[in-house]
Amino acid sequence: MAEVYDSIDQLPEGLLDSCNETPLPTTLLMCPPTYFDVVDVKNPHMEGSLGRVNFDLADRQWQEVRDAFIRCGARVETLEPLENCEDMVFCANQTLAGLDVEGQRLCLLSQMKHPSRQREVPAFADWFAARGYQVEHLPGEELFEGSGDAVWHPGRSLIWGGHGFRTDPAVYEAVSDYFAAPVLRLKLHSDHFYHLDTSFCAINERTAMIYPPAFDEQGLGLIRAVFSDVIEATEHEALRGFACNATAIGGRCVVIQRGNARAVAQLRERGLEVHEVDTSEFMKSGGSVFCMKMYVF
Repeated sequence: MAEVYDSIDQLPEGLLDSCNETPLPTTLLMCPPTYFDVVDVKNPHMEGSLGRVNFDLADRQWQEVRDAFIRCGARVETLEPLENCEDMVFCANQTLAGLDVEGQRLCLLSQMKHPSRQREVPAFADWFAARGYQVEHLPGEELFEGSGDAVWHPGRSLIWGGHGFRTDPAVYEAVSDYFAAPVLRLKLHSDHFYHLDTSFCAINERTAMIYPPAFDEQGLGLIRAVFSDVIEATEHEALRGFACNATAIGGRCVVIQRGNARAVAQLRERGLEVHEVDTSEFMKSGGSVFCMKMYVF
């Protein structure tokens, strides 16, 4: 039975403690930027960036992100990119992978908004199926953009579900049923923060970094009720530095876009290991570190 909550008033007492413990994934899936480009405008970050990608620099930056993940103790696997799939490098979006209550590996396929991105999904379906995942389609036609909008709470069978631009709120009933996990829905308010992962970074069970203006009061209430430590990114670092699009590995190591001095200082104050990387070419398309990988369980 689906469990979906939109406000703190709806939360059962002790929800987080009642959710099954889950392992923190240390294997990541990435897709090389062989065909990466900005060929149209799908979000405001892409405006003015058509035809302006430095392909050699993008390749070096992708390698830098991969190397940073490995230094954090992650194992990185790669998926062969497809021609005419220029956004496939952003492999957080095509699926939501995870575990059910019995530890079975599951993969729910995305139903993406843009036709050019819909072409990417079958390759990810094949990759996960070949590795023993139970791969399923959603039952309806609602939009769903994978772990760009649906983010696992670190170490718990609980999902944070963003909606408003690329994912329909109604889809989370099916997501909750499929994984047998509660979903806390967060409505997004700015097309600059069109996916949840652009304004919300779950670092470990108690710590998250967010950009508060991306959410309404109900959403902020949920975040602050569940995370005991909430780092608030500034407008400049969230919007221009993609600070909240960081990636946490093992709950102790964070890979983040270079130049977010305030966010980095706050992370280090908490004893976290921080690795700064440059993703400026990918930011032209509206994505940074988190967008460039998929957690593999």
